[in-house]
Amino acid sequence: MELTVGAVVEGGTSLAYKTGSWRDQRPVLDMEECKVCGICESVCPDSAVHFFDKEYVIDYDFCKGCGLCAYECPAGAIDMIKEEK
Repeated sequence: MELTVGAVVEGGTSLAYKTGSWRDQRPVLDMEECKVCGICESVCPDSAVHFFDKEYVIDYDFCKGCGLCAYECPAGAIDMIKEEK
């Protein structure tokens, strides 16, 4: 089988690839403001937001900094801040 550049040769998920280094801003969650509604977790296209031990945690290894979680948060509990490299 001859492969071309960019060919997908087997299926997988984004969890196989840490993409957090693509980010230029990061979401920061204030759990005191959070209403634990789950919207941030459901809108994250990278499954980087998880409910763990009674609070939401952002896995920065996979978060690309798109800001959907902050934009959709009805409580305003997520701020996007400039990434420090």
